[in-house]
Amino acid sequence: MKARRIILTALLLGATLGAQSWAGSDCSNCGVVESVKSVTEKGKGSGLGLVAGGVVGGVLGNQVGGGSGKTLATVAGAAGGAYAGHEIEKSAREDKVWKVQVNMDQGKSRSFKFKDKPELASGDRVSIEHDKPVRYKK
Repeated sequence: MKARRIILTALLLGATLGAQSWAGSDCSNCGVVESVKSVTEKGKGSGLGLVAGGVVGGVLGNQVGGGSGKTLATVAGAAGGAYAGHEIEKSAREDKVWKVQVNMDQGKSRSFKFKDKPELASGDRVSIEHDKPVRYKK
């Protein structure tokens, strides 16, 4: 009777530990890649486009109307030109990056950026090393 209880306990313990190991609980920083996508991100403006656009817009706005209307057109032209110049500069500095979405074993989701296409695919098991996902090596 005691031998059966010991065997039954050992089997249950083995099954429990085996299931936990299979689920990946032996790796606290592991997960599965959900997606790998190429995206284009706008660059950051240095302020040069803002200033140049403002000057050009102000000069063009100054050519319209007369009196207080001319002043209003100059201000509006400068503001519109500054905004347009800033947006044009950001678009000119666009970067193509790769975003990798990882569903972590603990239930959280994490996103990572790469300048070059990573050697990962959807469904890959990964661990996070130096704040980047790499294929899991058990």
